[in-house]
Amino acid sequence: MYEPSEKILDKYADLMVNFALNDCKGIRKGDVVLVSVPECAKPFLISIRRAIMKAGGNMILKYSPDNIEKEGYELSNKNQLKFFPEKYLKGLLDEADHYLMVIADTDLHELEGISPEKIMSRERAYKPWMKWRNEKENKGKFSWTLCMYGTSAMAEEAGMSLEEYWKQIIDACYLNEKNPVSKWKKITGEIDMVKARLNKLKIEKVHVMGAGIDLVVGLGEGRRWLGGSGANIPSYEIYISPDCRKTEGKISFNQPLYRYGNLIEGVKLEFKNGRVVKASAKKGEKVLKEMIKTKGADRIGEFSLTDGRLSKVTKFMAETLFDENRGGKYGNMHVALGKAYQDSHPKNPSKVKKNEWKKLGYNESVVHTDIVSTEKKEVTAYLKNGKEVIIYKDGRFLV
Repeated sequence: MYEPSEKILDKYADLMVNFALNDCKGIRKGDVVLVSVPECAKPFLISIRRAIMKAGGNMILKYSPDNIEKEGYELSNKNQLKFFPEKYLKGLLDEADHYLMVIADTDLHELEGISPEKIMSRERAYKPWMKWRNEKENKGKFSWTLCMYGTSAMAEEAGMSLEEYWKQIIDACYLNEKNPVSKWKKITGEIDMVKARLNKLKIEKVHVMGAGIDLVVGLGEGRRWLGGSGANIPSYEIYISPDCRKTEGKISFNQPLYRYGNLIEGVKLEFKNGRVVKASAKKGEKVLKEMIKTKGADRIGEFSLTDGRLSKVTKFMAETLFDENRGGKYGNMHVALGKAYQDSHPKNPSKVKKNEWKKLGYNESVVHTDIVSTEKKEVTAYLKNGKEVIIYKDGRFLV
């Protein structure tokens, strides 16, 4: 069975620790990194620990056994599903300066057959954890990043051998480069230029037209486009958290979604006055609809576009981290149902009052689920000065 070399894993770990964390600046001596790693990604954990130690940091480890989640749901009653270890998790977050999460899966269908109500009940129980993280991040005292360790199960789901799957990871993260960090600095520079041009346009709303898509997304006041922050590796996307009250129209997603231990595919959504008024899926519809029932999950928290020229992800990977950054002929567009990114506000988000977030239409939810379309599309921006500008067509930014 294929295994990535120690050299590749060390480069990957170095990229995450010394670049991605701390907003593309890397950790500082004495920083504490909370690392979440599944059992199947143990070889990567060794490289991550090595990188943290060499950088003078300290590690707190959250190490999760494989394939035990389903039985936990089967045995749990309502009170157990709602259990939230408040003191423990608050202590972890108070101690940590950064959070590095490794995505790896040995069964992408593990929770199929589990009641969607149970799954979402567990998600809702962890609302305080997300709130604490968000508050600390807004103060500039906490950063996070995601990366992926490929497994046979993930490769099989994507229709590839494990070696082919890892080739996508290695290419997308530039791990064959002599200095991946240097390469990513160049990429973030290119992303910054596009963001600056988009922000300069002062867009009121965008209209997306394409195969199965006729969607208007109102951006609203107090926004800026984001991207290249190191929060995900790889990350080529440029995105914004729009006014959640101003989404209208229909959209079909041609890419499958793996979420909550389930496969959801053939998703179609219809919006009116910002809310999802119709939702369907060819598979996993019950999970989709139960998720949308969660407070705030019937509104958009993110609108994102990826330039196909920039992205090195060329194949379906059966994991949102990579699929939402997919390039190819038409790039990709994705929207996230649920929570908005408050750092989309152009000012210090820690200074923005709670009632102002609501007034500006920043969505709030325990859910943040990205759904991807790689269909051909055209995105027209309607500007404050009354002009219309095509900003994205055939997988490319035109600004």
